[in-house]
Amino acid sequence: MSVNLTSEQVWEELEKQLFAVLGMVNAKNEARTIGMVYTARDHKIYMVTGKETWKARYVQQNPHVSITVPITKRIPLLPWVKIPAATITFAGLALAKMIDEVDDGVLSALLRGLENDPAMREKSCIIVVEPVGDFITYGIGVSLMTMRTPARSRGRVSVHPVDFQ
Repeated sequence: MSVNLTSEQVWEELEKQLFAVLGMVNAKNEARTIGMVYTARDHKIYMVTGKETWKARYVQQNPHVSITVPITKRIPLLPWVKIPAATITFAGLALAKMIDEVDDGVLSALLRGLENDPAMREKSCIIVVEPVGDFITYGIGVSLMTMRTPARSRGRVSVHPVDFQ
């Protein structure tokens, strides 16, 4: 039995978070991951990086990426008890865009006051990831007690559900 989630519930959780692990493949077909700060807007994930970084290069060479967002869980009043992080994982198509191609609200959320710094704007680009396929979740929309049973803590929902209305 898995968790019954909607795509919108997953997006709501993604919009609350700010850290993700971006997985990509380099030119030698070697897997690479990197932790990055992100913002979620309009059903896309936005990350900032330098134009000359290996991250930007890898995305330009191969737009197929994966993202995992870890979500820390704690027991109130018992913070020393270790609880596995909840997670949201998905595949996506990434595109490196110039700073000027991205909405000012996204830039403000990512750069937190540095969006008006000409030097920062000159050397940076934005990686935009559009999720595809399904969101795979663990511990989203369930209690901490339920998380003790992995089979009951897993969820899967289409990124773009079909609307039957």
